[in-house]
Amino acid sequence: MWFEEFEVGQVVQHALTRTVTEADNVLFTTMTMNPQPLHLDAEFAKGTEFGQPLVNSLFTLGLVVGISVHETTLGTTVANLGFTSIEFPAPVFHGDTIHVETEVLAVRPSRSRPGQGIVELEHRGHNQRDELVAVARRSALMRGRG
Repeated sequence: MWFEEFEVGQVVQHALTRTVTEADNVLFTTMTMNPQPLHLDAEFAKGTEFGQPLVNSLFTLGLVVGISVHETTLGTTVANLGFTSIEFPAPVFHGDTIHVETEVLAVRPSRSRPGQGIVELEHRGHNQRDELVAVARRSALMRGRG
């Protein structure tokens, strides 16, 4: 979407979904040098309140934002400016299927970059039981239609 296409209150239900696998979690966790046994050790995880390994929350964040890209920012983002909040209200486990919706929270023209604007988005990830598993608010510098 071009900057001019974003409207406050607009909600996009993203078409893509993704089932998270054990391989996703192990690969991401080891690639990011995270030795947390809660993500990597099934025997350790059996002794936790969850009883099974948790998917790395940073993988969940990346997946939720990634699912949103095709219908919102593909080819029109200048830069991701940052996240103002990230929450994980429920865990993600191997085999969970994630779907995402994005709400436009704020839109304003850039003061320093003519033809571009800043959009604040809230991405909400849900599992197959429609439980909220991630909420991320971020700002992106977007290209105008030009």
